[in-house]
Amino acid sequence: MTARPSHTTRVEKSNLLRRVFLAQGGIAAGWTILPGAASVYAAPANDRVNLAMVGCGGRAGGLGPDFVKRGDCRVLYCCDPDLPRAEALAKTLAELQGGAAPKVTADFRRALEDKDVHAVVSATPDHWHAPSTVWACQAGKDVYVEKPASHNAWEGRKMVEAARKYGRVVQIGTQNRSAPYNFQAKEYIASGKLGKIHFCRIFDQKYWGNFPPVPDSDPPAGLNWDIWNGPAPAAPYNRNFHRNWHHFWRYSGGDIANDSSHQIDLARWLLGASYPKTVYSVGGRFNQEGAAETPDTQIAVYEFDGLVVSFELTLYTPYMLKIDPEVRDSDMFPLWQHCATRIEIYGSEGVMFVGRHGGGWQVFDRPKSRQPVVAAQAYGRFPDPEHKENFISCIRSRNRPTADVEEGHISGLWIHYANISYRLGGVKLTIDPKTEQVLQPAEAAPLFRRTYREPFVIPETV
Repeated sequence: MTARPSHTTRVEKSNLLRRVFLAQGGIAAGWTILPGAASVYAAPANDRVNLAMVGCGGRAGGLGPDFVKRGDCRVLYCCDPDLPRAEALAKTLAELQGGAAPKVTADFRRALEDKDVHAVVSATPDHWHAPSTVWACQAGKDVYVEKPASHNAWEGRKMVEAARKYGRVVQIGTQNRSAPYNFQAKEYIASGKLGKIHFCRIFDQKYWGNFPPVPDSDPPAGLNWDIWNGPAPAAPYNRNFHRNWHHFWRYSGGDIANDSSHQIDLARWLLGASYPKTVYSVGGRFNQEGAAETPDTQIAVYEFDGLVVSFELTLYTPYMLKIDPEVRDSDMFPLWQHCATRIEIYGSEGVMFVGRHGGGWQVFDRPKSRQPVVAAQAYGRFPDPEHKENFISCIRSRNRPTADVEEGHISGLWIHYANISYRLGGVKLTIDPKTEQVLQPAEAAPLFRRTYREPFVIPETV
């Protein structure tokens, strides 16, 4: 897949009124969201791209330094309601930037008001992905936002609308779309050498155990819990919410949304599939009792014309192996039967095994003398550098990136549809591809979007 042709960015009139969202109970000095009229920014070839890191733990610890090490990027802000995290990342980046320390703030909207900031890198928990992206687009900033694109189906489309309305480059952190070996796999499939494809299996199998309930408490020093909780329903601080947020519906969608989003997006891209006709999903939290809400066992089935795709999740299988640096950085393939994040694409002329994040791919024909027959293959490398390069180059060219927000949104819908079915007890959903809505059953409607807690609201019209 190549980057889409460049398109004319939408220039906003200079007299557009600035959107102001008044907060209640926020920062002591008063809390407002002040995204200005979106300006068109396209950096000259030798210009430095100024970034604001939004969310400074976990994934941000790799993203921020890697962008700075490129030499053409500088981080101006480290934004996180957990100020100790923001301060720690700012210290690391200051050393990499020759002593130029990023500003530290709990409220990332301060960075949106700064005209020197060209782009936002959002590495927040999932429930902040869409609000941070929409507000950044409204403020005239380009966005690199981590996967999954959204917390719910409705807000994902709002991200697309905001990107298009304000002419913004929005790259989802699904690096596999920037990997040369995956381009080769897609070309192999498109050539017809795999034959007719009617079935694909997507896997996410590893160990991620449950955890016991803990009582509510005061938040730790330096954490603004009100901002961290953001658009989710009001709740007192709970350590499980803060540290195990992946496993609560209010903040995420479980591991189908977390780790699996990479291979779901990669499989969808390789197959050229978009909206399923029907989706159903079953499973449960079976292996260990605890506080987690999302499943440790889940199967989802997606139906298309002439194609069925299955997704299979287990979180109590430590003998399954994620693709590690030894495989990523060398001419090796995963041990496929133990590869925790593999994709299997079954064609009439062979089966293709694909490993995300540098795992490479192999096509197997009918065995001879009980020995495997490899019809084609390509080694992989972890495509993080290529993905960042694509984002920065698109900021300059105004091309659509390889993992454009609309592609991320559609992949996110696969996740959300499956979770809606699961939460309704495994009922089959019928999908309208024109509206993305669930036609049947009616009970799915309340799960299609969330009720946003003021003032952390994504407006109906972005």
